Amino acid sequence: MKINVDRNVVEFLPENEQETASMETLWRVIVDCAKENKKMTAIGEYIPIKENLARFVIEGVPGGKTVFSPDHTANEDCTYVCTICNKYMNVAKGKEVPLCCGREMEAMD
Repeated sequence: MKINVDRNVVEFLPENEQETASMETLWRVIVDCAKENKKMTAIGEYIPIKENLARFVIEGVPGGKTVFSPDHTANEDCTYVCTICNKYMNVAKGKEVPLCCGREMEAMD
C-alpha cells in the first residue's frame, strides 16, 4: 500500500486485491453518507525499528469481546491497563489476566 501525505491530506493507494478489499471495508466502516463520518485516532506508538506497525482506533465503533489469558491469573485484586490503547480493567484475585492489543494487560501498582 502506498501512502502519500500532502499537508493535511492523506492518500492511501492499494497495490493488490487484498489491500483494495481492506480499504473498501475501512471505507464502509468510517464513511456514512447519511450521518457523520467516524474518526480514526492513533493509539500506542509508531517506532519502525521497534515494530513496523501503526495502530488506530475508530471512534464510535464498539470493540470486540475481552479475551483472557489461559496461562496467568491475578495475584491480588488489581487494576490492569493496556499500555497501547489505555484500556483499564479491574480484575479480582485468582481471575485470569485480560488480553488487549495482542498481549496481556499490565498490573498497575
